[in-house]
Amino acid sequence: MLIRLLGTYLGPYKRELAGVVLLQFVATGAALYLPSVNADLIDNGVAVGDTSYIVAAGAKMLLVTLVQIACSVGSVYFGARAAMGFGRDVRSAVVGRARSFSSREVGRFGAPSLITRSTNDVQQVQMMVVLSATILVMAPIMCVGGVIMAIRQDAGLSWVLAVSVPLLALAMVVIITKLVPLFRAMQTRIDAVNRVLREQITGIRVVRAFVRERSEAQRFDSVNGALTDTALRVGRTAALMIPVVMGIANLTSVAVIWFGGKQIDAGNMGVGSLTAILSYIMQILMSVMMASVIAMLAPRAAVSAERITEVLDTEPSVLRPLLPATVMDRPALVELRQAEFKYPGAEEPVLRGISFTAEPGQTTAIIGATGSGKTTLLGLIPRLIDVTAGSVRVSGVDVRTLDPELLRSHIGLVPQTPFLFSGTVASNLRYGNPDATEEELWRALEIAQADDFVRAMPQGLATPVSQGGTTVSGGQRQRLAIARALVRQPSIYLFDDSFSALDLSTDARLRAALRPETEDACVIIVAQRVSTIVDADQIVVLEEGRTVGIGTHEQLLETCPTYVEIVESQRSVQEAQ
Repeated sequence: MLIRLLGTYLGPYKRELAGVVLLQFVATGAALYLPSVNADLIDNGVAVGDTSYIVAAGAKMLLVTLVQIACSVGSVYFGARAAMGFGRDVRSAVVGRARSFSSREVGRFGAPSLITRSTNDVQQVQMMVVLSATILVMAPIMCVGGVIMAIRQDAGLSWVLAVSVPLLALAMVVIITKLVPLFRAMQTRIDAVNRVLREQITGIRVVRAFVRERSEAQRFDSVNGALTDTALRVGRTAALMIPVVMGIANLTSVAVIWFGGKQIDAGNMGVGSLTAILSYIMQILMSVMMASVIAMLAPRAAVSAERITEVLDTEPSVLRPLLPATVMDRPALVELRQAEFKYPGAEEPVLRGISFTAEPGQTTAIIGATGSGKTTLLGLIPRLIDVTAGSVRVSGVDVRTLDPELLRSHIGLVPQTPFLFSGTVASNLRYGNPDATEEELWRALEIAQADDFVRAMPQGLATPVSQGGTTVSGGQRQRLAIARALVRQPSIYLFDDSFSALDLSTDARLRAALRPETEDACVIIVAQRVSTIVDADQIVVLEEGRTVGIGTHEQLLETCPTYVEIVESQRSVQEAQ
């Protein structure tokens, strides 16, 4: 997965990567050349006292060093450009694919996991690319070049390298093999921490209301402790790397000095050559260690690449048609024909055999017990999810053949849990219609019974709104969400239990103000309260995902026992109050 991801998204940066390889080759060649020049300086200059040779060799070393520095800086620059561009492209791809997901795919991955995959996981692979561009290219050149240059200085000591390099490589393989499963577990535990933290921050009011701070703290400590334990195990295992490398390097240096000293004593080697061999040995071992660092990061990057690729390879269940219909009649007629929806792997469908028609200029209400499938049914109309059998038609056209943007541009949706974006009241209202004037905004607020509290705000329409709308009450948030849908002036209004947080008088005034505004539109309301839908032109009663009654309030009281039961239960509650 890692190779495939790199091959796909590093393609546009071939020039930068070619520049990295070329510059690293020159820089590493310069680094390998320096010890041999230093050996000549010692043997032919310092040993015989030739000052002119020392100056000439020193100038040569300075020039080579400048070339090395320039090439190293250039390679880091091009490598960073390629890595940062790669990270940007992958992040955009992951977020773009997540945006195309229906509720089914989002529920499968979970919001915390999608956030982790588009941030932390991308960062892990990006770090791998950065270090690979600057280190991995240099390491093999330096290792092979160091061996060749060391043998040129004295072939008799090459057996030391033949022992130390494989020994070091074996040690690194053992350490990395132990790290792979730990890195995989770490990413899963990061997901768990994100999930719990997100739940606790979002539900902080519920936590405090039920006095669950201590138990929630324990729950966070549990997942945080699991992540900490895994990170500590990774750290302990990775901590073995430096001591192992340095131990082998130091033992190798001792062996070279021991046997090289005997060669010098016998007159078969100069002091400069021994110094050069020691430098080459350190370069070789450091290159192996640097490659090992990359190899240590590779397992974590591979795990992250798997998680990223899993998102990128997941096809959304709601697909854009190849030849979408691009015209839709106004006013719109909504029609469900034997519609069924079943989640993958579920034994029973959530909805089955749903058939009714919602005509323009009429209000269609959907009511039923909790879990009867009301919200799921409403999600079929704007294609937030797709039917698994039957069809949903708008203006006589199957929604699966319509351009999704065209379909949704005709729909004003007020979800069950209204969500406001960070910004201002005006920016939230203009979310569906960026060109709306202030008069249109105030008109929508007036219909939604929200103009009074917006006028009372310090800056009116310019009043800041926090993410999620936490700076306003639940009822105010619902009314602002209704006003946002009204600003769009769609031909289909979908209200998903959008009046539940309103008191009865505000609910009645809002519905009365809505009638003339939506007289040419198709209005579908999901509600729990009978009082909200009693005046609807058509009421659809759901029970366990099936339609058990369709008609007006009076008709259903005579023909639908389930509806009668709902009415009686709410009447009993009101009498008890």
